[in-house]
Parts: sequence; C-alpha cells; structure tokens
Amino acid sequence: MSREPLDRHALGQRLSRLSNASLEELSRLTSAPATEHRARRIGFTGAPGAGKSTLLGHLIIHRADKGRCGVLAIDPSSPRTGGAILGDRIRMDELEGSSEFYIRSLASRNTSDGLADNVAEMLDTMDEFGFDEVMLETVGVGQAEYAARLQVDTLVLVLLPDSGDTVQAMKAGIMEMADILVVNKADLPGAQKMVTDIARIAALTARELGAWQPPILLASSSRPETIAVVSDAIDSHQAWLGTSRHGEAMRLRRDRYRLRRILERRLARLIETKHGTYFQRSLQDQLANLLADAIVELESPQPRRVP
Repeated sequence: MSREPLDRHALGQRLSRLSNASLEELSRLTSAPATEHRARRIGFTGAPGAGKSTLLGHLIIHRADKGRCGVLAIDPSSPRTGGAILGDRIRMDELEGSSEFYIRSLASRNTSDGLADNVAEMLDTMDEFGFDEVMLETVGVGQAEYAARLQVDTLVLVLLPDSGDTVQAMKAGIMEMADILVVNKADLPGAQKMVTDIARIAALTARELGAWQPPILLASSSRPETIAVVSDAIDSHQAWLGTSRHGEAMRLRRDRYRLRRILERRLARLIETKHGTYFQRSLQDQLANLLADAIVELESPQPRRVP
C-alpha cells in the first residue's frame, strides 16, 4: 500500500513541542480528534543494563517487513541537573538510513514512572504520522512496568541471568503485567536457571480462563534465531489481542491513566504554590481549597496557542 513519505522534520517538531509543552499547551495541542489509524504499540522494560536497546535494535531489523517503525526511547535524567545521556540513539546508529524507521530519545525529566511527560500524546502523534509499529523503551525503574503497561499493547520484560532481586520483585506483581518475558544475554551463565525460576513463579500465578499465558524466552544478540522467536511471540500476542476483549479494556485503562496523570500534575503544581500557613488548616479545608483552585485554573482563559 502506497503512502506519503515520512516527514521527519514535521514529526520531529511535533514531538519537540509535545515534549516541552506545559499542561495548558498540551490540552490545545491534542484537542483534535485522534486518528483512526492505530500503530501496534510494543513496550520494553527492565532493569538498566539488561540489554533492552540492543534487543530492540535487532528486533527492528528482523521486523523490517512489518512496515513503518518508530521508537521512543526514554533515558533517565539526572535528579540533580535534569540532564539525560540520550544514548539510545547512539546505540542504534546502524539502523539509520531506513526511510521507514524513526527513533527519538526522550528525557524522563521529573517523572518517577520510567516514562516521560506527555508520552501518551507523543504515541498518538506516531499514529497520526502513519507508523505501523511503535516501540517504547522505558528507563526501567520504580513504577516503570505499571506505567508502560498502560501505554502499550504488548509489554516485553527484559531480564538478566541471575537477577535474583528481579525474581523477587516479580512475585510482587510484575509477572502479571508483562506479556512476554525475555531472559537476555542468554550466553551468560545462569540463563536457563533463570527461565526455570520464572516458570516456577508463573505456575503459581492465578490467571483467568482464556487469558494470555506469557512465554518465557531466551535471547542473545549473537543468536539470530532467538530474536526471531521473540518477534514471533510479539506477533502471537498481537493476534490474541485482536480476538479478545482485552484490547478494548486496555484502551479504557489507558484513557483513565492519562486523565489521572494530567490531574496529578495540575494538583502537584498547585500544591507547590501553597505556603506554610496553608498546611495548618484541617485536611478537609486543604482539599476543598485545592480543588476550588483547580477548577478556577481550568476555567480561566488560556493564552493563544503557538503554532
């Protein structure tokens, strides 16, 4: 199917505006109805150093026949300076030159969920520019798995062999969020044992009848056949979504999460303006005053949108 060439300059400008948009600007930049076209959204999360970027790079090459592919790679920002390395673009240099491939590195800035401000709106923008697949790589810390789960259709959790702490964390619920579990760098000692440990935990996880059963896979950049297995698992999960009601429920949770995040950011900004005497009031008075201020702010005239 023929389509317009990817306008990289326009896309870059659009993503930059969204990345830097205030809450007021965000509501205007995203006021238009969403496009009917929806890209397949595939998330990659896991601890720093698990090899997410390398795995992602190999998957993009393997899945080149799937259509136009975009990557939003989120790098951690320094909590002191706010700066970010934005190294994912460097690690994927060999992919440059493809007219149907686009990568954008984003700084996590002040977020604590492993994503970046306004990332939901950036994902919608990728739909508007006709991407068939969008890969979202998270920082992989704190609440990253939960936040990423709500932004993507298929979530891949990338693990390292002998990640004992990670296995313990999986008992607390990460197992229930991931659609595919990949023990990366499978040529390292302990990889097969890691798979066995995860399978034992998975066997104890209660799932609804007909629910997706996350495969536990081994992957290595030196073994192309393992990359193909991961790619096939992604396709299988996407196909399952198309035949179940899970996709619709997931989009509803995604919409709820987006609205909640916007409200949280607005309320957090208002709280920062309050002084010491404010907090000497009763909690009920504090909440009532805060909500009243939020309503006034929402109803106040907004400055003209900058094109």
